[in-house]
Formats: sequence, C-alpha cells, structure tokens
Amino acid sequence: MSRSQAWYAGDDRNAYIHRAWMRRGLPRDAFDGRPHIAIANTASDLTPCNAHLTEVAKSVADGIWAAGGVPLHLPVVSLGETLMRPTAMLFRNLAAMATEEMLRANPIDGVVLLGGCDKTIPALLMAACSVDLPALVVPGGPMLTGHFRGVPLGCGTDVWRLSEEVRAGTLSREDFMRSESSMIRSRGHCNTMGTASTMACVTEALGMTIPGLAGTPAPDSGLLEMAHQSGRLSVSMVADDRKPSTVLTRESFLNAIVALAAIGGSTNAVVHLLAIAGRLGVPLELEDFDKVGSGVPLLVDLQPAGKHLMDDLHRAGGLLAVLREVADLLSPEPITVTGEPLVSYLDAAKIWDESVIHPRSAPLQDSAGIAVLRGNLAPSGAVIKPAAATPELLTHRGPAVVFDSIEDLNARIDTVDDENAVLVLRGCGPKGYPGMPEVGNFPLPAPLLAKGVRDMVRISDARMSGTAYGTVVLHVAPEAAAGGPLGRVRTGDIVVLDVPNRRLEVAADLSARPVSEEASAAFAAPERGWQRLYVDHVLQADRGVDLDFLTGGGQATPTRESH
Repeated sequence: MSRSQAWYAGDDRNAYIHRAWMRRGLPRDAFDGRPHIAIANTASDLTPCNAHLTEVAKSVADGIWAAGGVPLHLPVVSLGETLMRPTAMLFRNLAAMATEEMLRANPIDGVVLLGGCDKTIPALLMAACSVDLPALVVPGGPMLTGHFRGVPLGCGTDVWRLSEEVRAGTLSREDFMRSESSMIRSRGHCNTMGTASTMACVTEALGMTIPGLAGTPAPDSGLLEMAHQSGRLSVSMVADDRKPSTVLTRESFLNAIVALAAIGGSTNAVVHLLAIAGRLGVPLELEDFDKVGSGVPLLVDLQPAGKHLMDDLHRAGGLLAVLREVADLLSPEPITVTGEPLVSYLDAAKIWDESVIHPRSAPLQDSAGIAVLRGNLAPSGAVIKPAAATPELLTHRGPAVVFDSIEDLNARIDTVDDENAVLVLRGCGPKGYPGMPEVGNFPLPAPLLAKGVRDMVRISDARMSGTAYGTVVLHVAPEAAAGGPLGRVRTGDIVVLDVPNRRLEVAADLSARPVSEEASAAFAAPERGWQRLYVDHVLQADRGVDLDFLTGGGQATPTRESH
C-alpha cells in the first residue's frame, strides 16, 4: 500500500471523508493507488525572485499527470531575502519546520520542491530530509543580465559596489538611483554567484535535481521543459522508493563542496549544507569544507569573484561542464534523483566559452575554496572566501576597532581613519541579532574610501550576501551572544589574520577577560513567539544554525486519524 492509500483506501468513515473532500475535479481512479505528489511552492509576491514559480508549478503538474500521478499544489512558507526584517535567515528553520509538518501530515507519496531565493531551497531540502519521502528540487533560475549605460549589472554585487562609490564621492546619488530601474531585468533570482545561484548548483551537485537543470535562467523555456521532466520523474521516484536518504550520502556532500569551490560559491552554503546533513544524520563537519574544498581550483569567472553573470555560465556549458573539469576530485558513487551517478552525466558536458568557464589547465585561481580559520578569537571556527578577498590582506596584522552592534557600527564607522585597522562587528550571530544577518560585508569608513581604500579586514559573527566581496571573516563561533571570545575583544587589541595558516587570533589572553559590558548590553533575548524559541534552541554556525531538536530526522507518517 502506498503512503497516500493509508488515507484513501477502504470503505470506513475516515476514508470516505478523505476522498469526498478531494473530489473537486479528481476522478475516482485518482484514489486507486496512483502516486500523489505534492508541489511545494514558495511563490509569493513578497518573495519577488520566486514570483514566477506558479507558472513553473503548472509544468511540474503536467508532468506528474503525464506519468500517471496526481499533482497537488502545496503553498509553503516563502522567504524574501530583500524584504524580510530582521533577516530572512531568522525564518529558514521556521519554513523548514512548517514544510516538514505539512509533508508529514498530508496524504502524499512524494514531493517536488520549488525554490529560488536564498533560504527557500535550503529550507525545502531540510524539510524533505526530515520526512524522507521521495523528493527532488526544481530551482527557479537566475534572472537575465540587466545593463546600465552599456555596462552589465550584477544584482547584489553592484549594489554593494555602487553604494560605496556614492559614499566615496565618485558616483552621484542621482546616477545611483537611476541604475535601480536597470538592476532587475526579468523574473528570477540574483544573476551573480550569490547564495541563490550557489544553492541551486550545490543542490545539483548533491544529486537532488535532474542533472543539467541548475542555472537555467528563469525566463528560459528550458526551465519549463525541465520542470515537466521533474514532474514525470517524481512519479517514478515513488515507484522506486528513491528518497533523500538514498541520494544524500557523505560522499554527496563532499562532491557538493568540490562544486562550491570550483564555482566560487557563497559562504552561506556552509551553514546550509551543515544543516541539511544534520537533518539526515550524515556526518559533515566545518573542517570538511577546508579539507575538501581549499585545494580545488576556481574555474568559473562570475561575480563577485569574477566578471561574468549566470546567463553567461548557462550558455558556456553550465555546472556539468565545470564538474567535468574536476571529475577526478568527485566521488563516483553518489547517485542523483534519476538513479544514475552524477559522474555519468559529465562525459557529454562541454565548455563552450572558456572566458566564462576556465579549463582545469588555466584556472582563475589554483586554490580558492572556502577557508576555515581557528584561534583564540574563533575556537569553533570562522570562514573566509579567499576568491572574493584582496590577496594582500589574507595575511594581515592590525589594531581592532570594535562595534557592539550594527547600530553602533552605523553610528561610528566613519570615525575610523586607519586603513591598517581590523574592523570587528559583534552581536550579529544566530542568537545575537537574532538570525545571523548578512551584514558581515559592512561599509568601509568614508574617510578611507575618499583616499581610495576599497577593502579592509572585517571580522564578525554575521554572514554576508553571496553576492558580496572583500576580505571578510564570517561565522565566528561561538558568537559573542553565546559567550564566545568575540565578546572579549577590545578596541586596540592586535588582531592577526593568517589565512594561509588558517589562523585568526588576538595577541592577548582573552580567557582572562570578562565579556565586555557593551557586548552584554547589546544582546536582549526576545520575550515571545518564534524568536524566543529560536534563540533558546538555535545551534552555532559551525553546526549549521539549525534548531537543536530538529536534527537527526523524524517520523515519516502519523499513525493517528483525524476524526
């Protein structure tokens, strides 16, 4: 008996209720054993990057019908990165938990997951892993490249760049405002290798999409074709009982780390991959990102680490062409949602534009994976993306200038006039904000911008947008609000950043100091609702920022009836 038949089969009162209320256009044979497939859709007008997913869902539904299944549209919690306060990351676990419960509580045999904007794909994968029903992802795809005065705009990346030029006095505020109407050219998520594009590519490398789908631009008709194929595939996945636990092994995650490095992906993928692995109980550690990814060459010349954009990557051969270049670094065993190994799809892949996807023999950088730093400032680790940093600053020593909150930073940042200084921001971790916002790439001091300075060492317990760049140390753990040593740093302390040797230290005995009064005063635990539950149970960055009671999976099917 299929899972959905546990609701629909039989002639008792409960089966009657379940069928009768669904007979609003469904034929009688819809309840005779055909797979019922949910289409978990994060479309929302308040998540503008996902607004087109309802059209994508129709193609998925057509594919499910064509393969003999029954499609069921399921709206789920949607998280708009550009709009939600205090940060969309605060609600990733809420979206995952709500979606998990909806998948568990309803009579479905499998699910197609539609996401795009940064937190939606991670939340959907976390949910699907916890319920462990047959599942696959259809990423919504990046937008097309917009142009302003003949120059391509990388959404996100050019927001950070142009806003700093305004503060430096090299770009007028009027021109900055004019560029706004050119930034977003079409439907779809950010067109840089930000978190949305990164998570789509990483999801394909994990094996959770049809190979070749990630990076297909949102307006491309190929997306609808692949959505149809995904719907068809979901039906056969139910027949074969191919679940996330079947596809996602430790080796799958290690392959995803290789892909993350080769594409110059977002540091946010670290916390998302750790959280997804945690839902299945797959052993994955922060250190794996350094051990596996640090020696991988950067091959994709995309913003923010390079110059091109996502529709360039698509026309140049896409992710499979990138993975073919590093095939010797991939484990051959992991399968994809099709049942076939990921590596079996690489032989036919080709690079069509070597200015976008560099061959292995001529990488952009030889070793550009995310580096994991440790020391007395980050005993549980911190991360930096060397590919997006200033090489000369990867080894640096300078006096700390400490800010106790983002409000403190905004009030005082322009008082800094020492380009050798190390800017330290705390109170922005999972508990401290709460939600670990994307503020780690905070603005540089205006006096230094005016002198031509465009990068400084910045350290925080926050995250940064995957579209951002700079010598930015992130995810310092434990965070200040959890009693970490970041709360003991004082302005004037000498900070040592040594990325080649993976060191992040303060030249002082931090263990002998109390947490500063200012750092303590900046954190006030929420009193109610989701934020209170979140702060009480959230894990630190080195463990994926999930809730402690959601790791390790859960019951797949409720056993008690509803009436």
